[in-house]
Amino acid sequence: MESAIKNELTAYSYSLLAVAEFENGQLIMPEALTESRFNTSQSGLYATITQLSNGQNLWQSASLLALNVPRRLPIPAVGNNTFASITLERNPHFIYSFSASFTDDIGEHEITIHVIQNKAAFIELMDEFRGQIALGLIVLMLVLLLSQYAWLQWSLKPLHTLTDEIHRIEQGKSKQLEQEYPIELEQVTEQINTLLQTEQVQRTRYRNALSDLAHSLKTPLAVLQGQVNIVGTSLSQEQIDVMNLMIEHQLKRAQSAGQSAWHLGIEIEPTLKKLTNSLQKIYRDKQLSMNVNLTEDAIFKGDEADLLEILGNLLDNACKAAHSSVSIAIVQLHKCLEICVQDDGQGIAEEKIELILQRGKRADTYSQGHGIGLAIVRDLVDSYKGELHIGSSSSLGGAKFTLRFEQ
Repeated sequence: MESAIKNELTAYSYSLLAVAEFENGQLIMPEALTESRFNTSQSGLYATITQLSNGQNLWQSASLLALNVPRRLPIPAVGNNTFASITLERNPHFIYSFSASFTDDIGEHEITIHVIQNKAAFIELMDEFRGQIALGLIVLMLVLLLSQYAWLQWSLKPLHTLTDEIHRIEQGKSKQLEQEYPIELEQVTEQINTLLQTEQVQRTRYRNALSDLAHSLKTPLAVLQGQVNIVGTSLSQEQIDVMNLMIEHQLKRAQSAGQSAWHLGIEIEPTLKKLTNSLQKIYRDKQLSMNVNLTEDAIFKGDEADLLEILGNLLDNACKAAHSSVSIAIVQLHKCLEICVQDDGQGIAEEKIELILQRGKRADTYSQGHGIGLAIVRDLVDSYKGELHIGSSSSLGGAKFTLRFEQ
C-alpha cells in the first residue's frame, strides 16, 4: 500500500512538473490544476514548490492555503526523490519530494516539488486489514486446535478403550481384555491377559491344594478324636479341639485373596441375598426382622469367598445376638465401601471388644461355633487393608460392626 501511494504521489509530482514554467526568473503555474483535489481546500491532497537552495516557498496549491506547512521539508538532491511521513495540523501525512532544475534566459533554477497526502484513509485501511488478519488467525487457530483435539482423541482412543476394559475387569464384568489394539499396545495387552490368566490358574491351584490339605488333616484328627473318646482323656480332647480350631482358622486366612495384584470386583447383592435367605431359614424360630439397605450396583473389589466369609460371620453373630431385629447397610461411595451390621441384642461391653477379636475368645454364650468368626473377619479385613470398628448401635441398642474398604 505504501508503494502504491508513493507511485501515486510520483505521478502527481510529474503532472506538476509538466505544467511548471519559468519566465524571467519567476515560476509560473496554472490557476487550476487537472487534479481537482489540488483546487479544493483541505481536500487531503496538497502540493507546494520550494526553492532548493534556501527552502523558500515559491508556490502552493489552493488546497493548502488554509493550512500551515512545516518549515522544514525534505530537500533531496536534483534528480532524486524522498518518500517520508510528516505531521500536518497534528495529523499524519505522506510526503513525496522531488528536486528538478529549470533553465530560462536568466539562468538555472533548482526547485523541489512536494506532494502531500493525508494518511487517514491509509490508517483506516490498515486497521481493517489488521482486524481481518487477527480474525483470520483466530479462526485458523481454532481450526488447528479443533483438528489437534480430534487427532488426539482419535490417537488416544485405544488408551481410553484400554482404561474402560480394565475398569470392567475391576468391576468383575469381564475376565480379560477382548478388544483389538494397535501394535504399540498389543504387547502390553497380551501381557496383561497373560497375567490375569496366570493369577486365576494359580489361585485355583492354591485353593485346591488347601482343600486337599484340609481333608488330609481332618482324617487323622478324626481318628485321634475317636481314640480319645474311647480312652476318655479330657486333656487330649482339649488339644485336639485346639488343633481343629487352629487348622480351620489358618486355612481360612490362607484362602483369602487379600491385597492381590488385581482386585476383580464382584457384585454384593447376589451374595448378600443368598446369605439373608439362608439365615432367615436358620433362625426362623426367632422371627427376626432383617432390614437391608444396599447401594445399587455396589461392588466388592476382592474374592467372593472372602466377602461371603465376612458377611456370613457378621450376620450370623448378629442373628444369634438379636432379639427381633437385624440391620445391614452397605454404602458405595466414590472410593470407599462401607458395611454396617447392627442388632438389637445386649451389645458388647467396651472391655470385651478387643477380647472377642482374639482367636478362640468368646463374649457370648452361643451354643454353636468355635468363637473364631470375628477373628477371621478381622484377618480378612486386615488383608484388604480395611478398617473394622465395633461399637454400640444408637438405633437398635445392640452391637454395631462397621467395616470400611478403600477401593
